[in-house]
Amino acid sequence: MLSGKNIVLGVSGGIAVYKACDIVSRLKKLNANVKVIMTKSATEFVTPLTFQSLSQNFVITDMFKEPKTWDVEHISLAQWADLFLIAPATANIIGKIANGIADDMLSTTVMATKAEVVIAPAMNTNMYENKIVQDNISKLIKFGYKFIEPESGRLACGDVGKGKLASPENIVKEIIEIFTDKKDLNEKNILITAGPTIESIDPVRYITNRSSGKMGYSIAAEAVKRGANVTLISGKTNLDIPVGVKKFIEVESADDMYNVVMENLENNDIIIKSAAVADYKPKYKQSKKIKKSDEDLCIELDRNYDILKEIGKMKKNKVLVGFAAETNDLIENAKKKIKNKNLDFIVANDLTQEGAGFGVDTNIVKIIDKNGNIEQYPKMSKSDIANIILDKIKLLLK
Repeated sequence: MLSGKNIVLGVSGGIAVYKACDIVSRLKKLNANVKVIMTKSATEFVTPLTFQSLSQNFVITDMFKEPKTWDVEHISLAQWADLFLIAPATANIIGKIANGIADDMLSTTVMATKAEVVIAPAMNTNMYENKIVQDNISKLIKFGYKFIEPESGRLACGDVGKGKLASPENIVKEIIEIFTDKKDLNEKNILITAGPTIESIDPVRYITNRSSGKMGYSIAAEAVKRGANVTLISGKTNLDIPVGVKKFIEVESADDMYNVVMENLENNDIIIKSAAVADYKPKYKQSKKIKKSDEDLCIELDRNYDILKEIGKMKKNKVLVGFAAETNDLIENAKKKIKNKNLDFIVANDLTQEGAGFGVDTNIVKIIDKNGNIEQYPKMSKSDIANIILDKIKLLLK
């Protein structure tokens, strides 16, 4: 599958170095040519001989050792690479690359390459969430570097949280996708809504929901990879705008989202409504903070526009996809939405299941089409589910 592809693997120091051995093995089984650069710290965890045996190539560890060829080694490696993978990537190597520091063989070769660079971080949760590390990651994403997010779980230090190196299987899968360059939605115009809406009660208080926006942002990111022109309309989230999104509009209330969606509807062939839009809003928004008193407070609510239903009335030949997040009667409620809102299919998930719904990186969904066919999927990453959704949309476009 990767026959003839030249991959440089940069290995920096951390307990996850042992997983990099598996990455090399998997790449070799797919007939890729692999050359490994190790930092000095990485050699404290696994010997260069291990990577040399697996890759069947000399391993580079030091800029100043006697070279194996007469080439300027970091330049020749940089030019040789079709893809440059760094796994595991420590906070240190990410910081070096982000700030133009080239003081060892790995950082120097990265600076010299014009190949696509893919970085798979691995570190303690607190380090990964550190603002400096996140700023460095954001900076590199803006420069076009690709990141494979770490997984959550128990770390080597005993902490539980996000920071585990992505599995070798998923890392190799990402590399395959890069080389296959799947552009099956090339130039398709896709409108995606994501995140929560906020309905103000007074200048201080508001009504909202638990949506993080992760599902919609994952769909947007994967659609961009597949060549689509993406318009992302989002409530307020803590997420970075996916690289490559053509148009991003942040909104606050359901009314704001309705107006922006309607303004952009005509120019899009595909609409994916993953936002969690409030069904109700306060009838009267107070201009001043409501003061606490000894009396109970009653807030009268009005219905918001049903944006999905309004789109369904005028969709014509557009593909329209909805979402149903339920705590009971999942199938029944989802099927009602398909009919009432004229959907092509709906993505339904049970919020009571662990690993599904809001605020997590995974989901467990059932996809139901307008003919009542149901496909059930086990727990998987929201990116994988995003691609399943896009695959189904692609079939509808034929």
